[in-house]
Parts: sequence; structure tokens; C-alpha cells
Amino acid sequence: MPQTPPRAAAVIVAAGSGMRAGEGGPKQWRRLAGKPVARWSAEVLTASCTPAVVVIRPEDREVAETALAGLPVVFVHGADTRTGSVRAGLAALPSPGPDRVLIHDAARPLLTRGVVERLLAILDEADAAAPALPVADTLKRAGEDRWVTGAVDREGLWRVQTPQAFRRAALDAAYAALPEGEAPTDDLAVVEAAGGRVRLLPGDPALLKLTYPEDFDLAERLAGTGRTTRVGLGVDAHRFAPGDGVWLCGVKLPCDLRLLGHSDADAGLHALTDAVLGALGEGDIGDHFPPSDPQWKGAPSNLFLRHAAGLAAARGGRILNVDVTLVCERPKVKPHRAAMRARVAEILALPLEAVSVKATTTEGMGFPGREEGLLAQAVATVELPA
Repeated sequence: MPQTPPRAAAVIVAAGSGMRAGEGGPKQWRRLAGKPVARWSAEVLTASCTPAVVVIRPEDREVAETALAGLPVVFVHGADTRTGSVRAGLAALPSPGPDRVLIHDAARPLLTRGVVERLLAILDEADAAAPALPVADTLKRAGEDRWVTGAVDREGLWRVQTPQAFRRAALDAAYAALPEGEAPTDDLAVVEAAGGRVRLLPGDPALLKLTYPEDFDLAERLAGTGRTTRVGLGVDAHRFAPGDGVWLCGVKLPCDLRLLGHSDADAGLHALTDAVLGALGEGDIGDHFPPSDPQWKGAPSNLFLRHAAGLAAARGGRILNVDVTLVCERPKVKPHRAAMRARVAEILALPLEAVSVKATTTEGMGFPGREEGLLAQAVATVELPA
């Protein structure tokens, strides 16, 4: 498919230790509703932002790579302060690059595509913008002993969220002018100090920051509400021809056959791609990757499946599980099932237990029974915002 220029770049700040969130390691790598916290927002941001830089602690490299496997992100090491980590992330962005950049805290997982789109649009008239919620509760001042010492007028006060969006030139200039050693609480303050025009947009109550152990309980409830589960079915079949191996579910099975097709003819991944597209109501694989387009000749089918998964993520959805059934007399599938499951799990960034690959025969009946080709069926369960 023709590639459109990226609208924005993103910096995801994930270099904190998350000590206040309780046991379980840094909060950004803990699981929320079965998925790493940082992955929730990374999936949404990478659908609109290229490149996406994730700022991490050096000691978190392995867990970060596992948590964000399959996503088009670049990792850089952060600093002791949030300001230093943001500087490191901005330095890793290409220059020249997209003229807009989003900076997001990985500990705010429940980001939606709508928030991203509204932020990018408002930059037509502002140097910086962020989602924010008006302060609704009464505010009191108190000491460490919690004895009240006074009240705070809440008129005009807002709770600012992330991602925060910036014109790249304004942000770079503001950080260049920031005195060494200063550590503002957010990046809007950097642009404000440089005289930039800053706009607040209506925020999302679900876009809470995970700070304390009880925040995880609330986020778990929010992640499961206002969402719907859809099931998609995919079917694909290809003829055999003489060859040196058959691609199935991302694994090449050695034999004296190959499957005929415009791409690598991986019927398992083709059926699974159609299953995901079907759950999304997004047509079929031919709509997105026409066989008449020469750029897909011989292409690996994992590209198609990742595209379908990216569409789900861009809509704030997640794939819950997939099940593939291969129908053929040969090649023998069973010796390769474990490798196939692992490969599909890697492509979709799913836990292994959420991926099933099975095989059966037709007892000599039909074209699979006559060994003229093989058939693949797949089912995908996808959760989407209602």
C-alpha cells in the first residue's frame, strides 16, 4: 500500500521506577487486563506517530523489548529526572522529521485514538496542547499530619493529562532555552516559560495515571467497561506446486512443495488476517493488499497480519485470542505446531496461551485429500471500545 508521510513523532516516557505503585516491579511493565501497561498507549501512538521513541531505564531493556515486541518503536536510555529523560527522547528523533511531536507518560495506559487526533488538529492554532479535566473536588491545604491549614480556590484549575502535543520547532527552542538544572513538572511548562501559546482540550477521565496500588484496581475496571467483543472468521486456500517448502503460520515447513500465490501464500496467516479484519468490519485482505499490486509479490504474510493488528490497536482495541486450523494431507503440521504458535504470538504480541494452531485431514476427500492444495481456517476474538 502507498505510504503516507507520518503526521507526528512520539516520545513515550517509561524510565521511572514506579515505587509508589507497590510490588510487582516498575508499573509501566506490569500487566493491565492481560497486557503490559506501556503497550496500551504505545499501540495507539504508533498507529499515528513515526518514529515512536520509548525512553527506558537501562536495566529495563529486556522487559521493555518483550512488552512492546512487534511495535515500531525505538528504545533510548533515560536520565535521573523526567526532564532529562524527555531530552534524551527528543534527541533520538530524526531531524528533519515530523513537525509535530507527542510526549506521553507510559503510566497512562487508556489512551484513545480520538484524544490523539484532537491534539494533532489543535496544533494548527497553538504551539502546545494537552487534554485536561476541570478540578471538581474541594481543595484543602494540610501539613504532613493532615491537619487542615486553609482552602484553595479551584476556579480555573485543571488537571493536565498526557499525551501533550507540540509544534516541534517550538518545543526544541523551549528546551534549548531551559536553564540547566531546572525540572518542570511537565513539558507544557517548558513551552509556557518560553512564551509559547498553550491550549487545553477536554480530557478523558479514563486516561488516569497509575501512581498508587489502588489505581490499578480502578484501571482494571475501566479497561473492561464500555467495550465490546467481536469474533471474526477467515478462510484461505492455495494450490500446491513443486518447490522447496511451504510457509504456514510464519514458519517454513521443509518439503518438495510450495503454495502458489502472489505473496508467500501463507494460507494460515492469510486466514488469520481475514479473521482480524472481519472482527473489525474492515473488509478482507484483498482490499488492503490487492494481488494486482506488484509491491506485494513474494511479500512475507506477517506484514498483512501486523497491518490488521495495527488497525485494531488504532481503534483502541486489542486481540484477545486466535485459533487457526490447517486442513491438509501434507506437509505434516504437528512437528511444527509449537514453532507456528510462537511465531504468531510474536507477530501479534500475544501470550502463547492465547494462540492455537491445529491441523486435520479430510480423510482423502476433496482437494486437500487429493493433495492438490491446502485449506486454512482462522477465528480471532477482538475487544473494541463500544
